[in-house]
Amino acid sequence: MKIRAAFAVLAVLWMIPAAWSQASSTATAAAKVGVINIQAAIAGTAEGKQAAAELQSQFAPRTTELQNLQKQIQDLGARVQNGQTTLSDEEKVRLQRQYEQSSRLFQRKQQEFQDDSNDAQQEVVNRIGRKMIDVIDKYSKENNYSVILDESSQQTPVIYAANQIDVTQDIIRLYDQSYPVKNATASSGAAPKPAPRPAPATPASKP
Repeated sequence: MKIRAAFAVLAVLWMIPAAWSQASSTATAAAKVGVINIQAAIAGTAEGKQAAAELQSQFAPRTTELQNLQKQIQDLGARVQNGQTTLSDEEKVRLQRQYEQSSRLFQRKQQEFQDDSNDAQQEVVNRIGRKMIDVIDKYSKENNYSVILDESSQQTPVIYAANQIDVTQDIIRLYDQSYPVKNATASSGAAPKPAPRPAPATPASKP
């Protein structure tokens, strides 16, 4: 979901706090640090893939509607442009008015689509993210991590991290074990695509 990749999934996501403390009886031991890509972890869970597929199906009819409306606008623009010397003034005015009305309709529907799809994706990310915090907390305590940083967050940029300390895949596996999806097939397959986006915001150049 990229549930604009993931979903693509999943694009534009809610971030989870980046640090979890681990009490230890051996105060002199060196701090154990790990990193995680929360966005990739959420999109990589079976629940995330299932939700991405559901969103893609949910918004597919509206995507098709926008694509058809965009084609209609482009056709109107071409008719006006090509008929400059052949159409009557009355017909050119009618087509121009229809073109402008359709363009405004397209922009309104596209904005509504964008807002609704963003809200739907945000709900999925928040729902999975809340449960993932518990999974990370449990994993951190069981594996004696003092801190785990979210490398997908701009607030906690990670310049470099060795592959050995990346716990993303471990968290995905633990999440799927803790929260199995009802449809077992949802956990397999390629990474989720994002909720579908309409074609470019500007349907055509105004003739």
